[in-house]
Amino acid sequence: MSRLDKFLWSIRVFKTRSEAADACKSGKVKVNGTEAKSSREVKPSDIVSVRKNIVTYQFRVITPIDKRQPARLVEEYVQNITPQSELDKLNVPKESIQMSRDRGTGRPTKKERREMDDLMDTLWWEDDD
Repeated sequence: MSRLDKFLWSIRVFKTRSEAADACKSGKVKVNGTEAKSSREVKPSDIVSVRKNIVTYQFRVITPIDKRQPARLVEEYVQNITPQSELDKLNVPKESIQMSRDRGTGRPTKKERREMDDLMDTLWWEDDD
């Protein structure tokens, strides 16, 4: 048995254990369909769902672990069962999000540009690999 935050860190879903714990606290992690605290014990055959950016990843636990593993060995401990429809969200180009600006109003101010950049970062990924 392994703590949920340690398990998510071990299988390389998050870079740090504190990131995994924060995701649990903010309700982005579910075990068997219910929100889970970071201290929850993970058992074999549990389904762990993790919402990162615009995609909800799903994993079936094969063997709970609490020591970080090399990326090539992760498949021995967890099975990725994320639906293809969720993975397709990663391939949607950023340009598909329309930024509303009146035509002819000129270029954005520094403040407006930073707000647009922040919006794009929250809607997409922050390269958590």
